[in-house]
Amino acid sequence: MHFSTSLRAALAVIAFSMTVLCSDASAQSFDRYDGNFPEGVSITYHQMVEMRDGVALATDIYLPKKKGKFPTLLVRDIYSNGSSQIRQRYAKFATNNGYAFVFQSVRGRYDSEGEWYPYFQEIEDGDDTLTWIAKQPWSDGQVGMFGSSYLASVQWLAALNKNPALVAIAPAMSPGNYYRDVAYPGGAFSLLSRARWGIGLVGSRTNMSFSVDWIGGIDHLPLETLAESVGFDVKHFQDWLDHPSYDEYWKPLNLEGRASEMAVPALNIGGWYDVFLRSTIGSYQTMKAEAATETAREGQRMIIGPWPHGWNRSTKTGEIDYGANSMIDAEALLLEWFDYWMKGGSAPTGGPIKIFVMGENVWRDEEVWPLKDTQFTPFYLRSDKTLSTDEPVDGGKLQYRYDPADPVPTLGGNIMETTLRGPYDQAPLDNRRDVLRFVSEPFAAPTEITGPISAEIYAESSAKDTDFMAKLVVVRPDGTTFNLVDGVIRARYRNGFEKPELIKPGEVYKYTIDLWATSYLLAPGEKLRVDITSSNYPRLARNLNTGAEFAKTTKMKVARQTIHMSKEHPSKIVLPIIPR
Repeated sequence: MHFSTSLRAALAVIAFSMTVLCSDASAQSFDRYDGNFPEGVSITYHQMVEMRDGVALATDIYLPKKKGKFPTLLVRDIYSNGSSQIRQRYAKFATNNGYAFVFQSVRGRYDSEGEWYPYFQEIEDGDDTLTWIAKQPWSDGQVGMFGSSYLASVQWLAALNKNPALVAIAPAMSPGNYYRDVAYPGGAFSLLSRARWGIGLVGSRTNMSFSVDWIGGIDHLPLETLAESVGFDVKHFQDWLDHPSYDEYWKPLNLEGRASEMAVPALNIGGWYDVFLRSTIGSYQTMKAEAATETAREGQRMIIGPWPHGWNRSTKTGEIDYGANSMIDAEALLLEWFDYWMKGGSAPTGGPIKIFVMGENVWRDEEVWPLKDTQFTPFYLRSDKTLSTDEPVDGGKLQYRYDPADPVPTLGGNIMETTLRGPYDQAPLDNRRDVLRFVSEPFAAPTEITGPISAEIYAESSAKDTDFMAKLVVVRPDGTTFNLVDGVIRARYRNGFEKPELIKPGEVYKYTIDLWATSYLLAPGEKLRVDITSSNYPRLARNLNTGAEFAKTTKMKVARQTIHMSKEHPSKIVLPIIPR
């Protein structure tokens, strides 16, 4: 198919940036551990550890010294065989602080036996590895796990077994509901990350890089033959496409829904612009309320900084620099955490929740989430394209035309792609006529927005199925803009993600859109803007507006979208205002 010239130009920027996509989101640099291992360290490379089904996994063991029993820090990895600089820093961090360190390539990666399939296999393999460590003569029976992204996923998946050896974890940038976070946020397929990661990066045993155009190449239809069109045959990617609804395939991977099966204290680390932010918060909340033991419930902590997927790497996220204060001492933080749980050290300092308030650019400790005294305040979309706390008193509606052949290009947000994630000036999208924009009056006083954000949109469409998206944007006094949060709902999943229900063209429906969460202090003179549209490409796969089975068709249809704003149909965004 052929995109419009304007869209093709916009996507060229994204295509260039894809060449620097990072394969590994393990963010902590540990650069103070670039030196030597401690004197007397004992190292065993590539010991093959047998799992319950006979498959053996390549495992490296680093001991602070040859004799003694030690608490162990474990990293299970898909991105490295342990020889990379950052993994060697992990080993030096552990052994220099009196911990054994175990590094393991998961099943089917690098020198480990077996075939890799994302996520599911890590439940039993993680459990078997924990049991093996606890039985070693050098182990004191205690294991802690840390790492980011997939290295965080394996922590939660292993925790499902309540293995007594697993004393504490520190998952950073981790999914917790793999349907809603990894594959289908709001019911719309996460095309850019699933294709680039699920096909290209992990489509080979050792993360081989192939010359594939991950922008122009993924406009292929039907989606079910996308992998084949770029030269791959990847079972897990096909399985994701074959399960567009929340069904029995995804339910085992809803870890938030399985909190009662876990009994481990967790230091949850996330970022306001991370692709898995929703789950960082969700995992904290569900474990706090439902974990299997009081120790685990009381042992939950959460830190959220102004970071994308990859934490604490830079003071700058997207196009905004949050200053030196936005960086934290990651090694000290992790050492404090594991020393407390595994060595009887001092309790972690501060409140159970630590958040970075953007705009003000300060860290603040909190006790509960949502924050105490949060005032959930509706801001209504009005037919004169304003955004107001005043409820509409008369009728009003606005329309736009959504053409899947000319979707709105992705520009910033909670995505993996390294150079377009985070806050970006939205000016390149100003001339698009398929985006409705609603702007508030300037705020007279500093106003804090911290917490979960949702939108309730009343809309009709000429299509049997379509998408509706909302984006919250800050407008500075000089007219520049940047995105705070955004969200999507696929029309067929408006009543839940398990059973799709097509819509009737021309009928008004209420769509609830989860925009996740943020923390931002509006300065006097700044405004808020809500953008409503129906596409965000290539972050999300286009809804082709036909109502056909997902990923099976090449046909597409232009949809006429109507947003209603009246007393009967009060479209709005609900913001968590924090009194000051």
